[in-house]
Amino acid sequence: MKHFAELITKLDQSNKTGDKVDALVDFFEKSADEEKTWAVAIFSHRRPKRQISTKQLREWCQELAQIPDWLFDESYHAVGDLAETIALLLPLPTSENDKNLSQWICFLQELEKLPEQAKKEKIQAAWFQLDRTERFIFNKLITGGFRIGVSQSLMSQALAKVLQLDKSNIAHALMGNWDPRQVSFSALFDAQELKLDSSKPYPFFLAHPLETDPQELGDISDWQAEWKWDGIRGQLIRRNGETFLWSRGEELVNDKFPELLELAESLPNGTVIDGEIMAFRDGEPLPFSLLQTRIGRKNLSKKQLQEAPVSLLAYDLLEFEGNDIRHLPIQQRRSHLERLHQAFPHERLQLPHLIQAASWEELRQIRSLSREHLAEGLMLKRKDSSYEAGRKRGGWWKWKIEPLTIDGVMIYAQKGHGRRADLYSDYTFAVWEGDNLVPFAKAYSGLTDAEMREVDAFVKKNTRERFGPVRTVKAELVFEIAFEGIQDSPRHKSGIALRFPRILRWRKDKPKEEANTLDDLKALLKTYGG
Repeated sequence: MKHFAELITKLDQSNKTGDKVDALVDFFEKSADEEKTWAVAIFSHRRPKRQISTKQLREWCQELAQIPDWLFDESYHAVGDLAETIALLLPLPTSENDKNLSQWICFLQELEKLPEQAKKEKIQAAWFQLDRTERFIFNKLITGGFRIGVSQSLMSQALAKVLQLDKSNIAHALMGNWDPRQVSFSALFDAQELKLDSSKPYPFFLAHPLETDPQELGDISDWQAEWKWDGIRGQLIRRNGETFLWSRGEELVNDKFPELLELAESLPNGTVIDGEIMAFRDGEPLPFSLLQTRIGRKNLSKKQLQEAPVSLLAYDLLEFEGNDIRHLPIQQRRSHLERLHQAFPHERLQLPHLIQAASWEELRQIRSLSREHLAEGLMLKRKDSSYEAGRKRGGWWKWKIEPLTIDGVMIYAQKGHGRRADLYSDYTFAVWEGDNLVPFAKAYSGLTDAEMREVDAFVKKNTRERFGPVRTVKAELVFEIAFEGIQDSPRHKSGIALRFPRILRWRKDKPKEEANTLDDLKALLKTYGG
């Protein structure tokens, strides 16, 4: 565990990419293979199965620390992270250990069938063998939720240096449903092993937002334009008579979209399609809110399938006739996709039309109609672009429309997590309904560090009530809230829910009385709601 604890410390101490890569390289070069495998798994969001509840951890910690509930609660609210709170409250260790990360994970997995008292004894004994950083990591292994600033791209970069492999090959190896308990570090990156795994998706190619005038991209004839759909990005794989449907978050979602499994059965083996999963009926996309009714449900009823039918809007072909064709220009991949669609038509497989425009100005006018098409804007792709891994500049751009905005008054604040654990950085905003303020959105991103510290000082000075970690604050600060969509929601006091709300700017120029009203929100709902 000491190697991994040292790595976590180094990663936490710097925001520089170079420092993080160097720390990862150092760890992968000196650690045992099984420890490296689990580190890769953790950084790619594969967690060990939880064996202990957070309630149990808390109780066992309080017993050792001999503190009451109120003191634990105050400590937790001050720190903002349960695993770190427990690590700080426990008595000092009485011994040391030389178990590595993999061995501690095995220790936790072996607790599964033990009675609660035996689990308690083993966890408490483990705490006394670990220093503060190791305890924090140990607790995180139990509770999940590592937030340590290591992206998949950063890890791929470090592994590429250590293994002397291309970064894109590393990214591909890390995709899919591999199990760190069943695969060795060397096998994980073995090219022959990759070919044997029918379920393995390709790394998604992600576009950068276009923040300049599109004229700077050159001649419009060099670019392919299409709608940027508001759905769930997915890869549909058909290999060896099996079907796998992956979301961009590397979640296998076969059970959520049975219609698309039926579609895949009509496709030839050796086919991988990249596209958008959308609620779709009679040749037209449906609001994202309908798709949301199917997300997170373990079982789908016949009624839900009928009310929110889905289709795959295919915009790229990554594997054709068993061959990886990502290196081909998108024009050629599109031609293969069109032939596939023509040869194997299916009502759930949609091939969106490319948008034709003679000039950037004409395309700008088309883009202004995005919301009428339930789209977020346009995708611009160079006609000679290959399908890359991850987010790379130059080949693909997302040219999104301006977000919808509303001015709200901050009424509640809560401390954040990770490096924001000591700051009030999560806020609830309200709009006016007569003389009352009605909450309508929560947001935690959009402010600079300096602004966040200023708001934090305001919250501490102007707290009116406390409800656990939440503070009711003096209704005074006004913020412009940006969002991508709006819909009815009986679960919210305002009756409205926003899609991707975030803080656009702090309206220091606007008094609270000039914030927007609930009627303003309802007018936006009537115009743009789904």
